Amino acid sequence: MSEKLRWGVLGSARIVRKTIPALQETKNGEVVGIASRTEEKAKEYADKHGIPQAFGSYEALLASPDIQAVYIPLPNALHLEWILKSLDAGKHVLCEKPLAMTAAECEEIARKADETGLKVLEGFMYRFHPRFEKLQELLTAHAVGKLTFIHVGHSFEAGGEENIRWYTALGGGALFDAGCYCVNVSRMVTAQEPARVAAFGNYRDANDGGQIDTSIAGMLRFPGSVTSLFDSGVNLERRNFLELTGTEGRLYLDNPFGLLDEDSVLEEHHFGQDTIYHQIKGENHFVRMGEHFADSVLNGTPLRYDLRDAANNARVLEALDHAARKQDGDV
Repeated sequence: MSEKLRWGVLGSARIVRKTIPALQETKNGEVVGIASRTEEKAKEYADKHGIPQAFGSYEALLASPDIQAVYIPLPNALHLEWILKSLDAGKHVLCEKPLAMTAAECEEIARKADETGLKVLEGFMYRFHPRFEKLQELLTAHAVGKLTFIHVGHSFEAGGEENIRWYTALGGGALFDAGCYCVNVSRMVTAQEPARVAAFGNYRDANDGGQIDTSIAGMLRFPGSVTSLFDSGVNLERRNFLELTGTEGRLYLDNPFGLLDEDSVLEEHHFGQDTIYHQIKGENHFVRMGEHFADSVLNGTPLRYDLRDAANNARVLEALDHAARKQDGDV
């Protein structure tokens, strides 16, 4: 393929240290522009990453005819605004997770994408790693019997008071930052939507008023009696795991959401028997996601995950947030 998707990046968040090199590594894409709130900051990132164009505002990048698609790594609460502006400017959009703060916002994005005929993908990059292709293959084959229980954890230390995760107006907090992964993977492996949720959170004063969740534990109950238990935090020691228990055994992945360029292992445990260790080839899941998106734009192939999926994930997050803040059910 000679044609490459020409990418622009809206913002210089920390995540772009991983995503810009990945997009540059894709066989069907190239990063041709980056925008920041000042031209100096944009030029700094452009020089560092070998990007030919730097823009002193997001609007200037969106006005450029050289750019076909944008990658949005902005704070969660800004996603809706800049996705809609990008679509209005005729740009396809790959946006960091969560796509938006509510299901209604996701549905608004879907309507705009339909009107414009442009592609939009929520950037849960882990879904594109071969680990999850193998995991789905084992689940489909009922390798550990009928799935009954999911346990997933994802936490890290966000850092100092300047971090965006301590601001309610920017969509911070544990649930919408780390917990969204736990919800998403639970929905993905069950291929269902939960019928009931429960949650409990720990909170602190946000830097801009109100209360923000520092950690949260939740439970999702799916039709067919599958239960998912998760915990996540942005003020805790880094931990990252996924365990799926069935009637005949369990599947275990260490660091399921982390970047694994090196070979990794998927453990298949059978009750009372030896463990099977599946060696999974190392891949950069950001590269695979970028190539998938570019292929969809350039060749018209369907996106693996549509905007209904993003809206359904947001709907569960909203329900969990409501349940955790309500904190009722005293014994």
